[in-house]
Amino acid sequence: MLEPLGKGLLGTTLRFDYEVRSEKEYFSHIPSPHISKDMISLASHILESKTTKFDPGKFRDEYEMALRKLVQRKAKGHTIEATEPEEKPSNVINLMDALRESLKTQSKRSHTFGTNRKKRQSKTRHRKAA
Repeated sequence: MLEPLGKGLLGTTLRFDYEVRSEKEYFSHIPSPHISKDMISLASHILESKTTKFDPGKFRDEYEMALRKLVQRKAKGHTIEATEPEEKPSNVINLMDALRESLKTQSKRSHTFGTNRKKRQSKTRHRKAA
């Protein structure tokens, strides 16, 4: 069981009396940070705005339900095979390739922009004053 204690968390398991130590031995090296009143009020505001009533009747433990189904299938004699995790595409890119592609796109835009600009300038020259 984990529970807050002092400046840290306390993990509780059954121990012999000679194994039990004071929390000061574990948490004495943790400094006490100075937290401004603004930060505390902001944290309180966030917690208050996110607080809601929990209805245990609406909670569904999907992991437990899936585990029960697996156990039932195994009890009936079915073999359970682990599914291979889907390979997700990597979002790692080659920065040099991305930079080159960006420069190509930029040079095309600037070339097109310059052409349109010249066309606009030539059109404005032919206007007569009102």
